[in-house]
Amino acid sequence: MKKIITIVLSMLVTIAVFGQAKKPTIMVVPSDQYCISRGYKLEFDDMGTKKVLPDYKAALQDDSDLRLVISKMSGIMADRGFPLKDLEQMMKKLENERAQKNMTTSASTGMGLSESPIDMLLRTARADIIMDLSFEVKKQGPRSYITYILNGLDAYTSKNVASSSGAGNPSSAASVDVLLEEAVLARMDEFNDRLMAHFTDMFEKGREVTIQVLVSDGSMTNLESEAEWKGRTGELRQIINAWFIMNTVEKRFSREVSTANQLVMEQVRIDMFVEDPWTGEKVGQDTETFAQKLRTFLTDELSIGETVQVAPKGLGEAWLILGGK
Repeated sequence: MKKIITIVLSMLVTIAVFGQAKKPTIMVVPSDQYCISRGYKLEFDDMGTKKVLPDYKAALQDDSDLRLVISKMSGIMADRGFPLKDLEQMMKKLENERAQKNMTTSASTGMGLSESPIDMLLRTARADIIMDLSFEVKKQGPRSYITYILNGLDAYTSKNVASSSGAGNPSSAASVDVLLEEAVLARMDEFNDRLMAHFTDMFEKGREVTIQVLVSDGSMTNLESEAEWKGRTGELRQIINAWFIMNTVEKRFSREVSTANQLVMEQVRIDMFVEDPWTGEKVGQDTETFAQKLRTFLTDELSIGETVQVAPKGLGEAWLILGGK
């Protein structure tokens, strides 16, 4: 009997730990519309094209209501057991990182390899879900109420996986954070269920990422060059395609572009966790880690005779550049 009780308790502990591990990591951020419409914006030069992006740092420094609302929303999610990343702390961490100053451009593709500030933030935070929040405090006579829009975005793909919106009851005394709490609480269970359904799908079918293989103008090899693998000879892009078949979850990926100088693999499903080769422990796998495996395959197993650079493009995309330095 004692042995049976021990086994049952062990199973319960395992189930509890597994349940906790399956909760997605979340970061609450103000929406682009909220920041830009209030003047919290910065300009980013993307290969000669000017882009306007939200300036989270300025918003957090100048907008006290925003800080209250983010804090309240984070608390609501923490009460439901979701691990959180703090936007303000992530911004500080990003500032302390060494910035990627050099921009590498492939003459054959005309694409830049630098990251936008938002891409860099997402890669630094490594959250699973971004809770994109906008709100507005409105008046009804002497009383105030809040309207809000909340979108749960997959941080790797930017796909909307859960949404909630509504308005709270008017109040003459409540602060903005209390108004938000009253507005969202009735709708949060459905929102959280959708987040968990998406996260469960990732565990079962893999996380979705994008991998691009590009050829630099200085490379002596392109994707139509022949290579030998497993006793057979074929074009490099054919062998890379075979590698994806062997290394994706349920062989799930989509080859969107396949030319001599560019191979684009989208909707690539990768395992959430992999075994660390040094410790044997299960560790989280991100896009860059997966791309490094392909790099090792190209340089060590195929011995293509070219350097291969891995350039992360935010959290959910990585580029491999043949002949890149």
